Amino acid sequence: MSALRLAADRDDHTEQQHRQTALGRDRRQYRRHDLEQQDLSVERFDGSRRTSIARTALGRIVDLSAGGVRLRTTERMRPDHQVRVRLELPAFAGISPFVDTASGKPVPSRQWVGWMTVSRVQPVGDGREYEVAGRLVDMEDLDRGMLGLYLSTQPLAA
Repeated sequence: MSALRLAADRDDHTEQQHRQTALGRDRRQYRRHDLEQQDLSVERFDGSRRTSIARTALGRIVDLSAGGVRLRTTERMRPDHQVRVRLELPAFAGISPFVDTASGKPVPSRQWVGWMTVSRVQPVGDGREYEVAGRLVDMEDLDRGMLGLYLSTQPLAA
């Protein structure tokens, strides 16, 4: 009898979670963390160039999660636009936010280069700046896990 009750309770809990998601609450897969006060930049990255021109400032990080970033920029973008970005974050509490596996041996890294798919663009203030939200689409699971661990030491976004 108790096994049936546990199964029914679990089904009710799953149904509640589904209802909450359907209503728009708790939809995020990863928690957002407020990094705006740290004044960290996001750079547009062009891997075909071997000069400093390969990296140009795109904007400043507002908040970050293991799945995406929200940034403030003066550059106009459209949803579904794909941008190659470079994120560089300072090590914090002995934790590096990423792992470099290019040499075959995992090494702590402060930077990540990959693709961001723009999902939302909103004008801010007088319309000269935009808040751009995008998903980090090609991040490896190891980097995503380390970024999640790193962000767990940072304040949550509202």
